[in-house]
Amino acid sequence: MSQVQQNTLKAIALVFGTLIIGSGAGAASKWISDTVPVAIIVMVQYGICLLIIMPTFIRQRLQPISEIRQANKQWKKHLIRGISGWLSFFCYYASLKHIPLVDASLLRNSAPLFVPLIAWLWVRAKVPKRRWLPLIIGFIGVALVLRPSSSSISYWHIIGLLSGIGLAVSMIGTRLLSQTESGYIIIGYYFSISLLCSIPFGIYYWQNIPLWTLPYLLFIGVSIYLIMVLYTKAYSYDKPSIIAPISYFSVIISGVIGWVIWQHVPSSSALIGSLLVIVAGFLTVHLSKVKRG
Repeated sequence: MSQVQQNTLKAIALVFGTLIIGSGAGAASKWISDTVPVAIIVMVQYGICLLIIMPTFIRQRLQPISEIRQANKQWKKHLIRGISGWLSFFCYYASLKHIPLVDASLLRNSAPLFVPLIAWLWVRAKVPKRRWLPLIIGFIGVALVLRPSSSSISYWHIIGLLSGIGLAVSMIGTRLLSQTESGYIIIGYYFSISLLCSIPFGIYYWQNIPLWTLPYLLFIGVSIYLIMVLYTKAYSYDKPSIIAPISYFSVIISGVIGWVIWQHVPSSSALIGSLLVIVAGFLTVHLSKVKRG
């Protein structure tokens, strides 16, 4: 197995880790969203993340002036990546309060469908034709999963879709930054920018937080920190267009969680859609290995 193939497999393994942890964080957010405003959940989340990473982030910034100047040239990419990532989580949590977990999850993870377009708009990158097949299969699967639980597309489904667009921009930005920046620098800037974006909304919607929700908020914050570490590392190994479709698997995980906790039972068409999602993920891996083998 070549080094390139090993990197792809490492990236895929890391993405799976983010899916499992992220589904748990999403379920925790949905559980407390009727009690704690989404704006406060997001603000506390990024506050915890920044506290965890701050010592390492500061050490990473203690480098020669020439390297600091070089890193600062990437401020626009950091800003775009930070705002898009924050918008993705904010829209995701907001939609979770009003639609089933599986719906919100699949809309957030529609990001791979937007990656080729955003990559073309941002860096004029072309996606090989062979990679469109798994994207199309995945889109059909997502559509089948979404349709049974929604007789019509609501306002909150549109908000959920915005979380997917934000995630797609974040994917591209992370990949571009990983070529010149370390993972901790990338997520350090991301947490800082996201917290700054969150504070005005958190202050506006501030209210007393019940004690029983504190463990959930802590779990969400630590989970998002772990997700960002794994996520950033994954996109340093390979291109978003190759590994992003693997995120479709979170739809399956969220569907199981939604069934166990909220008794959201999937229909036969949703199960077929889930199977197509899995096929799309494996087909993506296979095509990348065949090309590179």
